[in-house]
Amino acid sequence: MKAKWVFFDMGSTLVDENECYEVRFKETTKNTNIFYEEFVDKFLEMKMNNIYYPDKKTAEYFHLELAPFSSEHEKLFKEVNEVLEYLSKKKYKLGIIANQNKGLKERLKEFGILHYFDLIISSFESGISKPDKQIFLLALKKANCLPREAFMVGDRLDNDIIPAKEIKMNTILIRQGMYKDYVIPSEDKPTYVIDNLLDLKNIL
Repeated sequence: MKAKWVFFDMGSTLVDENECYEVRFKETTKNTNIFYEEFVDKFLEMKMNNIYYPDKKTAEYFHLELAPFSSEHEKLFKEVNEVLEYLSKKKYKLGIIANQNKGLKERLKEFGILHYFDLIISSFESGISKPDKQIFLLALKKANCLPREAFMVGDRLDNDIIPAKEIKMNTILIRQGMYKDYVIPSEDKPTYVIDNLLDLKNIL
């Protein structure tokens, strides 16, 4: 059955959050006896070992309070407009399923891509956060779409791929951003793995 919907994560999928994480980690270690570089090294170690939520786990390891995440420094990946335009012309319905703070639609409008999306499900508005499968089921219900008729595109195994796969959605892991170095266990293998959003044009 041909897919009808393509759902995207937001952070490190449509927008580059590297600078956001840098600021977050610097704020977390500010005025502490833990160096920023030390924090980052431990974060990378946990990430390479597929520790879920390595940012939170790193803060816990050092007994620090993780600073709030700010979207202020996020930047749209340069391929986004081309890919969304392509998918729209191919008659796919497009949606977002993302853990995001208040104001997601406004930020999408500022980026100039809000008009591409038929459905936007954020954790702030729905009251459900990934990896809870209910947020995916909510999106499918609102889209009137069967799981096998939808793709979920995201950068994280824990938040995007595993829960979507568990409810039988097709899954695409994009290796970019802070989580690009995932080692993928065989049981968590997504339907496709890509390194750039433009690779979607070879799949969809």
